[in-house]
Amino acid sequence: MAASDGWADNHSKYIDMFEKEFASYIDAKHAIATSSCTGAITLGLAGLDIGPGDEVIVPDTNWIANVSPIMNLGATPVFVDIDPISWCIDPKLIRDKITAHTKAIMAVHLYGNVCDLNALIEICKENNLMLIEDAAEALGGTFNSRKVGSFGKFGVFSFHGSKTLTTGEGGMLVTDDDELAFKVRMLNSHGRNPNDSKQFWSEVIGYKFKMTNMSAAIGIAQLRRIEELIHRKRQILKYYQDRLLIFPEVSMNPIQDFCESGAWMPTVIFSRNSGVTREEILVNFRNENIDARVFFWPISSMPPFSDDKKTFHAHDIPTRSINLPSYHDITDADMNRVIDVISNTIKIKSDLSGKQE
Repeated sequence: MAASDGWADNHSKYIDMFEKEFASYIDAKHAIATSSCTGAITLGLAGLDIGPGDEVIVPDTNWIANVSPIMNLGATPVFVDIDPISWCIDPKLIRDKITAHTKAIMAVHLYGNVCDLNALIEICKENNLMLIEDAAEALGGTFNSRKVGSFGKFGVFSFHGSKTLTTGEGGMLVTDDDELAFKVRMLNSHGRNPNDSKQFWSEVIGYKFKMTNMSAAIGIAQLRRIEELIHRKRQILKYYQDRLLIFPEVSMNPIQDFCESGAWMPTVIFSRNSGVTREEILVNFRNENIDARVFFWPISSMPPFSDDKKTFHAHDIPTRSINLPSYHDITDADMNRVIDVISNTIKIKSDLSGKQE
């Protein structure tokens, strides 16, 4: 239907519908669909007037899409190490990073794991800072039974092809702030005020990160079966956990008090004494024709930044971790192949270690 009637006067019919249903699902007043989560972050930061001279505190473990909008707006990202259990930003390390220039803290719910939102909210209140939630990877996750993405000044979600709900590419910004929502919508329409009767008149320099009707129609269809999609993700994570956590050398996505994970990306971290490295496990997967992806590199280690080895866990964990295949229709047989590679790798390393002793 979107292909046949999503034009002219109906140019935003499915976008409006998707936004309304998504806002209801997250329990937010406003939802604004975008062409990407990166676009949603950019619009949200710009809507908060974050720019040159401002600092935003971010975890050093995340995808660069969290950081590039900060820098593109002329602000400065300030990196903080992650908690070794949740892999999310460590609240205990934030206060030492706050300066007179700090405007916001970005909480990234990594791989579906949920940040310690109570601690982050307390720090923000104490220091008059804004909390921003990147829930791109955590759709369906909750904190104290409340959907993640709904706690901050604004929250963002990703509908990239790899995500639990996908529109191929796409994103969503959610907020309860009427003024921010109005400003974001204006910025996303090349700075045009929707209440202005003049056509093609821009009040400010804006952007265009708009979602298409076609993408929104796909999003609506997926949102209407979102509980099924999230349930399947949790099934996959549990299948891996039940069979891999029997190995003392392995840890995985944590079960957190007061939280329910979005379970987007099952991830294995090998203990330091296991001797298993990222490079080794990648080779073993490739040899079995299995695709896997690396744990995010520390952002500060990339060429545009000055490497900060002080973020110890952000630098250490990726060297001995791997993200596991977890597409919705993966079979038990496929997951067993993945599990066999991991168990065989551990066994070989253990045998080698025994011989060396």
